[in-house]
Amino acid sequence: MRATGPRALAAGLAAALAASPAQADTLREALASAYNTNPTLAGARANQRASDEDVPIQRGQGLPSLNVTATHIEFVQQSANAFAPPERNLSVNTQLNVPIYQGGRIRNGIRAAEERVEAGRADLRGAESALFSQTVAAYMDVLRTDALAGLAANQVEVLEVTMQATRDRFEIGDTTLTDVAQAESRLALAQGDFRNALANLVSARETYIELVGKAPDNLQAPPPLPNLPDTVGTAVVTALENNPDLVAARERAAAAGFDTEVAGAGRLPTVALFVNGDYSDFFGTLRSQFPGLVQREVTANAGVRVTIPLFQGGVPAARQRQAGARESAALEQVIQTERNVISQTRAAYASWQASLAVIESSKAAVEAAQLSLEGVRAENSIGNRTVLDVLNAEQELVSARAQLVTARRNAYVAGFTLLATMGKAESRDLNLDTGGPLYDPTLNYERVRGKIWDWDRDPEPAPESTRTVDIPPADATFGPVLEPGER
Repeated sequence: MRATGPRALAAGLAAALAASPAQADTLREALASAYNTNPTLAGARANQRASDEDVPIQRGQGLPSLNVTATHIEFVQQSANAFAPPERNLSVNTQLNVPIYQGGRIRNGIRAAEERVEAGRADLRGAESALFSQTVAAYMDVLRTDALAGLAANQVEVLEVTMQATRDRFEIGDTTLTDVAQAESRLALAQGDFRNALANLVSARETYIELVGKAPDNLQAPPPLPNLPDTVGTAVVTALENNPDLVAARERAAAAGFDTEVAGAGRLPTVALFVNGDYSDFFGTLRSQFPGLVQREVTANAGVRVTIPLFQGGVPAARQRQAGARESAALEQVIQTERNVISQTRAAYASWQASLAVIESSKAAVEAAQLSLEGVRAENSIGNRTVLDVLNAEQELVSARAQLVTARRNAYVAGFTLLATMGKAESRDLNLDTGGPLYDPTLNYERVRGKIWDWDRDPEPAPESTRTVDIPPADATFGPVLEPGER
């Protein structure tokens, strides 16, 4: 690689920025774009709307039903013993059924459906929080890989200068061929690291495009994270109250309890009112030796139907035992989710604290490595240090800077992950500007919960998220090399 390689990339990027209006993306804009356009979140919202329909489905089973049945018959071959054989007949039957008592099945079925709606809303919160966590990680990964690519490019340039200086000194006999080979080896390794850094930068940008729905453009430093806990105990208490996964597990356990009651209702009596109406028309084809037979007639009846199950082969008991076992499993899932939430919260808190400590130690390491490199170069100029010593000092400085960049990324991602496990990393907590009102799942529930018209339907389904097929492939251009702490 020529000495102008990484510099040319940085210069080209600077020229492109100078030729176009300055633009920049912030983390809040990235989160808002993901909130509005991501298909995973849009699909979770659609699934929640499907869950909302379970409530009117359950309620509809307890409402009156009205059916009309029309039958037209052509009597092709009459019985020889028929008293008054007709040739054709039209009969219309109307049935009205009004459930009065269903053993508690309808009431408990509605309650179970309502609990699952609440669980679905918690799942939707979890999907939103998970998407935001992924977006924050992708955003920080682009910043990190961009900075690491800049450091790798800078290292290549430094090693090219070092190699040229070593060769010049070799020409005058001030160094050995071993020193030249060492410099060339380090340069080759640095060039390989630079290519890997560019590949990682492209990969990070593509992940960002997948989540956010647009290409990253001069990403800015993220704002400080709000409401981070002072202690791990505070974090755990908040998580146990607000974590969406735990809330959903509790709601599903409550729904399973109502399912057990529904299953037990299968052995209880049911009461219903009914009204039947019949219309019959023989179209004047009813023949008989007795005159005056009516060719059309209307009949009606009404009554009360009481059904008392006496023996059903043990099916109701089996269903109730089955539902009870599933309720037990749901209760155990609550405990398992609670354990998982506690573990994730403690781990995220520890990771966040460790990353903060690594940042401080990395800052000290960078300062020390800079001083060390300056001293080694000075000593090398008077012959007290070898070229290998200079190369090692340069590598230590690059490693310390890379560790600082990575530690800053890890601290921010761990902090946001901690907020997510606490249930404090959703749009309502981040006060996102999404260009409109935040999505409210209760609006659709209130819209559909009381609908009883059989022909009421929504518009044809259509995707709401945006495609990324027209976004150009991510490139490997990187920003100017920044000193630690500038981004």
